[in-house]
Order: sequence, then structure tokens, then C-alpha cells
Amino acid sequence: MHRRALLGACALGAPLAMLAGCGTSRAPAPPVIADVPGHGPYTGISCVPYARQRSGIQLAGDAWQWWDAAAGRYSRARQPEPGGVLVLARTSRLNSGHLSVVRRVVSSREIRVDHANWASGALRGRVAEDQPVLDVSPRNDWTQVRVWYPRINALGNTVFAAHGFILPRTVMAGR
Repeated sequence: MHRRALLGACALGAPLAMLAGCGTSRAPAPPVIADVPGHGPYTGISCVPYARQRSGIQLAGDAWQWWDAAAGRYSRARQPEPGGVLVLARTSRLNSGHLSVVRRVVSSREIRVDHANWASGALRGRVAEDQPVLDVSPRNDWTQVRVWYPRINALGNTVFAAHGFILPRTVMAGR
């Protein structure tokens, strides 16, 4: 339903089925899941080669190792920028960490990312595009985030520790 028509329906006391969108200014975007050329849903493409290809950042190692590996080579930041790579820390749930490429900044607390191999089950090894990630850190410094789970079509309840963002520009010597 068009936003203006929805607002009018809300004001006129439309039936509950029509009012599903009245409590929010926008509904969550449905996930976009894509196959990567040469990688089917069961080949297990990981976030590392995907982030490397999409961002141009040439680092190696597991996802959790990228933050330290970027020191002195690439700019690192606490605030997101399109094209930057969000580095999630290694945890018991993410034993290799995780990388996501920032597609766009929605607000100071929300970004949309593209990433590979985040989903489980039939979606494993595929790329998820334009997925919401929320900053839930107390100081709005992107050290704690919640990530969209396509399988449940909602943000997950788990709060993940984040190192920050690696930006696709090299550090200049002497600066």
C-alpha cells in the first residue's frame, strides 16, 4: 500500500489487517539473497573472499584477523562509510569472525551491508544484499551490533562485538 494511502487508512480507523504498517514509519526491507557466479548455495563461499572482491581491500587471514592486519595499511574507523568493511570479532558463535561490506548508511545507528555466508541452512554460502545492521553500543561507536537474519526475516537477538570499519584507502606513510 502506498505510504499516503496507508496513513489515510490509519487515520480513518482501517481494519487491523490493513494497519500492519501503522506503528512504524517504514517496514523492514525483505532480504535479497543472490547466488555468486561460480558459487552455488552449497559451495560455502565465505565472507573473506567476498569482502576482498567487493571492497578491493587486499588482506588475508580469517575475518577476525583483518582488523589488526589493516593497521598501517588501510584506514580504520569507528563510523561506517559506503565501501568500508565491518569487522566482527571472533566469539564462540563466530569462531572466525565475520566481514560485511557497507552498502549504505541509513542513519547514525543503522547501515545496510552486503555479505556472504551469514545465513545458515539452505541459504549457506550465498550472498545477502542490503541487509540491516544496527549499532546497539551505549556510546554509538559501533562496537556492538545486531545483524539481520534472512532465515527468520528479522534482526537477530544476539549482540556481536565489532572492531570497527576498514576503509578501502591505504594509509600514507608519514601521516
